[in-house]
Amino acid sequence: MAVTLRLMKFGKRGYPVYRIVALDKRKKRDGAYIEKIGLYQPMSQNKIEITKARYDYWIQNGAQLSDGLRRLLKNKQSVLFQ
Repeated sequence: MAVTLRLMKFGKRGYPVYRIVALDKRKKRDGAYIEKIGLYQPMSQNKIEITKARYDYWIQNGAQLSDGLRRLLKNKQSVLFQ
């Protein structure tokens, strides 16, 4: 099973909130995920919160970052690892 870390959109219209999740690469963006590892709220706090231990676990086990998440982590300086 190829696992990828990607953004899963939810929230209200005009007020997006994204979960950072680990899921099977073949699933839809809003499909069932394996584990939630973080949160990104662009409208209110504009910071990214990620559980460092789980992020490292998935990266060590071969999970790939999606293009959107890779771009987001590269451009944001306000990444908060818990």
